[in-house]
Amino acid sequence: MSFLPTQSLILAGFLFSIGLATVLVKRNLFFVLMGVELMLNAANLSFIAWSRTFSGPVGLDGQVAPLFSIAVAAAEACVGLAMLLSVFRSKETLDTDRFDRMKE
Repeated sequence: MSFLPTQSLILAGFLFSIGLATVLVKRNLFFVLMGVELMLNAANLSFIAWSRTFSGPVGLDGQVAPLFSIAVAAAEACVGLAMLLSVFRSKETLDTDRFDRMKE
């Protein structure tokens, strides 16, 4: 079975759309972070599809960028969850509509 990059790119677009819709629609900060993670994974999938399609002799052209993206996503998850816990401890809610001011 041959590799078709269009299938991977369609899946990446679908995942990115779900992540973007989650970020725009949901009011819970935890779900907003999950939407951002979905968008980063969609970008990683498109990098891998690009790598499989246009790989050089080594075949690692598009696989280095997802490594950096995964590292950034891990750091974002750590910092985001730490901020989430801090906000929850002070406000006792994760609803973004209830945050009109950060200093209170």
